[in-house]
Amino acid sequence: MRQVTVELGVRSYPVYIGGDLLGSEQMLARHLDSRQVLVVTNTTVGPLYLKRVMGALAACETHSLTIPDGEIYKTLDVMNDIVTELLKRRFNRDAALLALGGGVVGDVTGFAAAVYQRGIRYLQLPTTLLAQVDSAVGGKTAVNHELGKNMIGAFHQPAAVISDTATLATLPPREFSAGLAEVIKYGLIRDPEFFAWLEQNMDELMQREGDALEQAIYQSCLNKAAVVAEDEQEAGVRAILNLGHTFGHAIETALNYREWLHGEAVAVGMLMAADLSRRLGWLQADVPERLKALLRRAKLPVAPPPAVDARRMRELMKVDKKARSGGLRLVLLQDLGRAVVTPDYGEAHLKETLERFAAGQAEVQ
Repeated sequence: MRQVTVELGVRSYPVYIGGDLLGSEQMLARHLDSRQVLVVTNTTVGPLYLKRVMGALAACETHSLTIPDGEIYKTLDVMNDIVTELLKRRFNRDAALLALGGGVVGDVTGFAAAVYQRGIRYLQLPTTLLAQVDSAVGGKTAVNHELGKNMIGAFHQPAAVISDTATLATLPPREFSAGLAEVIKYGLIRDPEFFAWLEQNMDELMQREGDALEQAIYQSCLNKAAVVAEDEQEAGVRAILNLGHTFGHAIETALNYREWLHGEAVAVGMLMAADLSRRLGWLQADVPERLKALLRRAKLPVAPPPAVDARRMRELMKVDKKARSGGLRLVLLQDLGRAVVTPDYGEAHLKETLERFAAGQAEVQ
């Protein structure tokens, strides 16, 4: 087992990475000081792992709530279902929530923990690659709105993140690839050596080879923890973690959160950000090509679906949390491993990138 610590003073917490961790009564008890525990999972993960987790919580008053699976259920209504369950069970401020599942379960459960009686303890038990390397670490919690993704939420740090790599064996190939998009992101924004390592080891990762997979998760968490420790509430540098997300969120919103996975949209968004960075003269031409090749090896898309045209994407990009005083800021690359948040990209250059990628043009160029 490996461990990464997110250093946030009194809110610091560990991230554990290793196999067969979900059933560890000792590990869960170490971070639970409550006798009341509600495990939130979904209809896909629950049948696989809920019994194991509940068995490790035998010493507590433990209940479970199963929510539907899918991004379209990351809503205020589902969050309210969790709060209602807590109230029905008469859970007090010493209670704890456990988020057993992927990014949607983690985000909506974390948000419920943030607002229930002004904040209660929660643990992240991520079961997808994307959640283990990104969404479960850092304390961002949120739900979606029909007009924008993650627009309703709060910062609320977990007591611990327990990433059981054994759960990735049951992850569908498409979900696994979606998680690799966030892994690749860390190499792009701050770790060029890691990007090169991914180029060398992508075949092993796609085969889910144990040592390579654990190393990729560990290195991703090290990068995420370092950025979060520097800027917990995204007042500055933490925004670089959103490389590709402004483009990607526009794709997801245009598709009503139904057709593409988050990581798939982020993959295309990162490539669009790299293309725009090249147009500004900041990035050598080989970097977008290396990125495109790596995304394809990870079985990820490299262009938006035809249904999302350039005009619609630009309209949806206006609804973005990085906007300031009405202006859109984008995360772009000044070099491989060096990201920046900037409003200085030029509408003409942005339009060229949007039009090139619209209707799948990038696939044939």
